[in-house]
Amino acid sequence: MEHITLLLAIVIVTALVFDFTNGFHDTANAMATTISTGALKPKTAVAMSAVLNLVGAFLSVEVAKTISGGIVNEDGLRTEVIFAALVGAILWNLLTWLVGLPSSSSHALFGGLIGAAVMSAGWSSVNGGTVVTKVLLPAVAAPIVAGVAALLATRLTYRIGGKTRNDAQEKATAKGYRAGQIASAGLVSLAHGTNDAQKTMGIITLALVTGGVLSPGSNPPVWVIVSAGLAIALGTYLGGWRIIRTMGSGLTELKPPQGFAAQTSAATVILASSHLGFSLSTTQSCSGAVMGAGLGRKGGVVRWSTATRMFVAWGLTLPAAGLVGAGAEFLTKQGTWGVVVVAALLIAGSGAIWVLSRRKPVGHGDVTPGSGDAAPAEPAGVVTQAIAAVSPPPTVAQAHDLSATIPAPAGPVAADPARPATV
Repeated sequence: MEHITLLLAIVIVTALVFDFTNGFHDTANAMATTISTGALKPKTAVAMSAVLNLVGAFLSVEVAKTISGGIVNEDGLRTEVIFAALVGAILWNLLTWLVGLPSSSSHALFGGLIGAAVMSAGWSSVNGGTVVTKVLLPAVAAPIVAGVAALLATRLTYRIGGKTRNDAQEKATAKGYRAGQIASAGLVSLAHGTNDAQKTMGIITLALVTGGVLSPGSNPPVWVIVSAGLAIALGTYLGGWRIIRTMGSGLTELKPPQGFAAQTSAATVILASSHLGFSLSTTQSCSGAVMGAGLGRKGGVVRWSTATRMFVAWGLTLPAAGLVGAGAEFLTKQGTWGVVVVAALLIAGSGAIWVLSRRKPVGHGDVTPGSGDAAPAEPAGVVTQAIAAVSPPPTVAQAHDLSATIPAPAGPVAADPARPATV
């Protein structure tokens, strides 16, 4: 610790700020469906998620090793490059939070790092094979795998629960699924801490390597693990209510069985990838699972307008953060004054986004069921209708279904000819 310079200390603090934004940006991954189905109150949900994020940070360092020694070459990498990369990632996180889009904090970090490294030392400084196998391929596969798993799990859940015969049994079943949602939400939070906190650990470790404090290939020190875990936990407790609203009700309307299926599927994918060293986007995994669960219930509607905006944000994350990171690195290469200018721009940009967010604030009261600020209804599209047509029926009794789905005659009811009229 005694060899840490002022610049390195600034980079470490900036990395922890990014970790903090990662926490409140990605809280929706674990808790949006739990809140939208009423399984947990908003404040309770984010507090539980924060604690489990902290615990998850201590479970593995495989993802941190991938970042600190895999994506970019450590040899000749300047500490200023890490600072520039973090600037790109933080600004993209804040911008997508402002508009309520669940983009990937992980890809924002990778984009910033790649852009800054290319500006500093050229394309040879980036390990293209690692980027493809550990970042790009999981980015494509994660939402698809999680979505298909959630769709199948939702169908299976409704098929198993199809014997429900009355409203009392249906309410009891829903209560059981809400309890399962709490457990699965805890698993997602644990997985999020295991995967996302490690990314900041990897960045800080990479900065320590470039600063000569650690040798290349070193594991994150204990103090790095603790500080990264605390930063993401504090950010999670703050609650990213804008993105929670989008994930909870903006993509689709979820029932407790669907929420349970979505969260369990996403947690399984995230934990498996963490132990394999794949730096997976928890946002993409959870978003894919939510959409899959929405399609798994007959009559479920996925709001494709919101989903399309989300897909566009996913595609822009790497290049947008990369461009900002490259621009920041161009300034830091000019010397001390360039570093000061980049720091000032980061503070000014963050402040401007915060001021814009206060024009229409979103709090915990705006994300609960029946808050009146939910996404407007959207008719089912062709894809939704095609998949819903082969989905199992809901879990209510057949007679109850008929009475709920067959409309009453619009005109006056004709008199029964077999029954005498009364005067």
